[in-house]
Amino acid sequence: MGEKSLQKRKYILETARKVFMEKGYKRVTMKDIVDACGISRGGLYLYFESTSQIFMEVLKLESQETDDVFADSIKEDATAADILVMFLNEQKKELLRGADTLTQATYEFYFEEEIPKKNNLLKKQFDSAVKIIEKLIEIGVENGEFYCEDCKGKARNIMYVLEGLKICAQTIGVTEEAVDREIVYILKGLDGEA
Repeated sequence: MGEKSLQKRKYILETARKVFMEKGYKRVTMKDIVDACGISRGGLYLYFESTSQIFMEVLKLESQETDDVFADSIKEDATAADILVMFLNEQKKELLRGADTLTQATYEFYFEEEIPKKNNLLKKQFDSAVKIIEKLIEIGVENGEFYCEDCKGKARNIMYVLEGLKICAQTIGVTEEAVDREIVYILKGLDGEA
């Protein structure tokens, strides 16, 4: 793919992301994306075959951007505790953004589409985050920053809490105080207090 084609593809994905944020996944049609991009239907089909294909690519793009932002924010002298707090604060920002996220569309997509386990990007992201948090906790334990007897279990628990908060943020709403309370509880759990 040439540079111009790559730029066009990226433009379509960035525009589609906004459409999915606004309408969710189930209500978006190829026509919605065509209209938002200001291109012809044929122009869109040169790059993508369906809304599900576009959405999968949007999720991949979103994941890469999140990883890049987080990696760029880590200072060389950051401790495991610093990195975990930064991760939790990034999650907090996402939770408090409300409708300005892909969360609703993502859940709709996974309920609507039959995704083979090997292609389940959401599961891969979840498992990857658990491994990263587990390693972070292990390093924190080695450095005396944390106390934890089951680093993998604690990492899984943190991710389940965050997923639960995401669902709450989209359904019943979640306050900054509630998110802060859960973050404090997570961190206290690493001090051996919870």
